[in-house]
Amino acid sequence: MPGQNRSLWGAQEAARAAEGQGLNFLIPLLDRIRYVQSLKEIVINVPEQSAVTLDNVTLQIDGVLYLRVMDPYKASYGVEDPEYAVTQLAQTTMRSELGKLSLDRVFRERESLNASIVDAINQASDCWGIRCLRYEIKDIHVPPRVKESMQMQVEAERRKRATVLESEGTRESAINVAEGQKQAQILASEAEKAEQINKAAGEANAMLVKARAKAEAIQLLAAALAQQHGNAAASLSVAEQYVNAFSKIAKDSNTVLLPANTGDVTNMVAQVSVVSYGMPQTHEDSQSPAVEVLKAEQGSSS
Repeated sequence: MPGQNRSLWGAQEAARAAEGQGLNFLIPLLDRIRYVQSLKEIVINVPEQSAVTLDNVTLQIDGVLYLRVMDPYKASYGVEDPEYAVTQLAQTTMRSELGKLSLDRVFRERESLNASIVDAINQASDCWGIRCLRYEIKDIHVPPRVKESMQMQVEAERRKRATVLESEGTRESAINVAEGQKQAQILASEAEKAEQINKAAGEANAMLVKARAKAEAIQLLAAALAQQHGNAAASLSVAEQYVNAFSKIAKDSNTVLLPANTGDVTNMVAQVSVVSYGMPQTHEDSQSPAVEVLKAEQGSSS
């Protein structure tokens, strides 16, 4: 078969290298092929072994080793059992590399750990004619108690993350509520300000309207007083107000303060006319019908 022919050819080449280059003959029953090396890639299962990490955790670990015979002569005469030698080298190198790492880093740096083991094996197996292509860690078994502790650590980390996320959510909610209250207060103050401005403007307009109305009333009153018998009409109005005021004096309180000349109606009307309308009352006005009517009303009420 082609594979067996290549293997036989490799053994013959190794024999020629041992005896010297050139044509060599094998005598049946006296000469025989001592070593047969395969030039294919070889897969070797590395048995499970215990290793201690940097933080004193004992692990059970195994792996798979991929290698190839590069020099059949060295593989045949350089070492007695090349596969066993490489397997033992892989185990010792694995224990050495694991002792440099903590448990957490072992799980995170599996690729770098595989590369370190391959480099260490290639440096030692170069004289054996064997080259390690790659090494893969299959399984890592931790003690049950350590596994429980790791599970608790993972759960605690998840609870921590949940608590942090919840606190951040609460903070964002509080910030949003505070921002909303701030905006509401600003809008309320602006609305109150606008209301006060509108109210002040309304009051100012009302005062202007009242002032205009009062001014027009004063102008009308002045025009009426300037007409004939204007003072007599004013005296009549003051006299009526005087009588109405006297009729309400003792309704709210028992204490009443009256002027000394209460009975002198003519003098009182003259004084009120001067104070109210700024026009002195003449002798003719004092004898007007309005004063006579007022005297009659005062006499009837008394």
